[in-house]
Amino acid sequence: MEKYKFPQDFRWGTATSSYQIEGAYNQDGKGLSIWDTFTHSEGNIYNNDTGDQACDHYNRYKEDVKLMEKMGINSYRFSISWPRVLPNGRGEVNKKGLKFYKNLVDELLKANIEPVVTFYHWDLPQKLQDEGGWGNRDIVKYFVNYAELIFDELGDKVKTWITINEPFVVAFHGNSRGDHAPGIKNHKVALQVAHNLLVSHGEVVKKFRNKNLDGDIGISLNLTPTYSFTDKKEDVQAAKLLDEYINGWFLDPIFKGKYPDKLSNIYLKKYGKINKKKNDLELINQDIDFLGINYYSRALVKYNPELKFYGIETVKRKENDYTEMDWEIYPDGLYDLLININHNYTDIPIFITENGAAFDDKIINKKINDSKRIKYLYSHFKSAYKALQNGVPLKRYYVWSLMDNFEWAYGYSKRFGLIYIDYKTKKRFLKDSAYWYKKVIKNNSI
Repeated sequence: MEKYKFPQDFRWGTATSSYQIEGAYNQDGKGLSIWDTFTHSEGNIYNNDTGDQACDHYNRYKEDVKLMEKMGINSYRFSISWPRVLPNGRGEVNKKGLKFYKNLVDELLKANIEPVVTFYHWDLPQKLQDEGGWGNRDIVKYFVNYAELIFDELGDKVKTWITINEPFVVAFHGNSRGDHAPGIKNHKVALQVAHNLLVSHGEVVKKFRNKNLDGDIGISLNLTPTYSFTDKKEDVQAAKLLDEYINGWFLDPIFKGKYPDKLSNIYLKKYGKINKKKNDLELINQDIDFLGINYYSRALVKYNPELKFYGIETVKRKENDYTEMDWEIYPDGLYDLLININHNYTDIPIFITENGAAFDDKIINKKINDSKRIKYLYSHFKSAYKALQNGVPLKRYYVWSLMDNFEWAYGYSKRFGLIYIDYKTKKRFLKDSAYWYKKVIKNNSI
């Protein structure tokens, strides 16, 4: 295999999220999150799985940090469970919950692994959802107060911060499609949620700057490059509209200080105005230090007049390879996306904050041969390298995920990890991909 050498200061890591791995859902004074409530309602999750125990990382974090150290990982992206530190979302602090994150950060630093904190990876305190959740403008001040608490407690040790993970999913899966917590199916509510998430992001960035903390702050967006199935005008237009819906709805306000024109007009006619304040877009549009991108696949689009969502139909090329999530393996999409963002939106540093794949991993003689994952990662790393060669300021790459975990609506049926989890015993086993990734990190090349 040809060698592709990455820049000397390039960082390789892995990522997780609190609800997906921690378990201990009611241990040591933690409050309920919307995902606790959602998974405890029958029929919402495949096999009625819950994150009550997940990988029990809350009680096994030292073992997990040792495994990261063994893999040579130099940066670890994790999220804080808001209700673990503030059981009601505001007010009284749960000191035991806070202590867990302090201990985790100390353990990481001891192992020479940089801690990267995400404030919000979907586990909103249920108490705040009872008051309207992200749809209620008051959430902005609660989120800023929560972030300030974490800045004050961890700001001397953590240097890289992510405000919100995938606001698109929070807004539209959680509040329009309803297949994620809190399970609301109301597109107008989802639009308000999306706006309030972005304002919250802006306010936390402002708070970070005002505190003069040493370090960098950004946001992680799930971005999906869209391609038209044919060159027909209607297919091209449908692909552009889907691009505005998934990507532009968040990229445009963050980097251009406005929402995409065409979709804004469609939404205005259909749903009326959402509540926003005069300087909201200015706040959302302030400078950030990096953009986190979560990339998994592309969208291939054709126009279908019979479909309710503006005629947008996503189609598949049967001859291509797909992951267990039925997502097309399309590494060229990562290259196209990186070039597009660098040319059309920003020249700030870019981090791949998530990229990975679910496959049907089996443990045979204590070994997990996940050659498909290695092939997947290799091809995506290669695309990232090509983007770097073409001037994209890509600085970091976080593989999703460190370990198999609770995969939201899919429960435990999909495995994304570099580490295999036996959910009955909670035993951990490094997959072949973990050993392969160790070599990539060591050599800083593929």
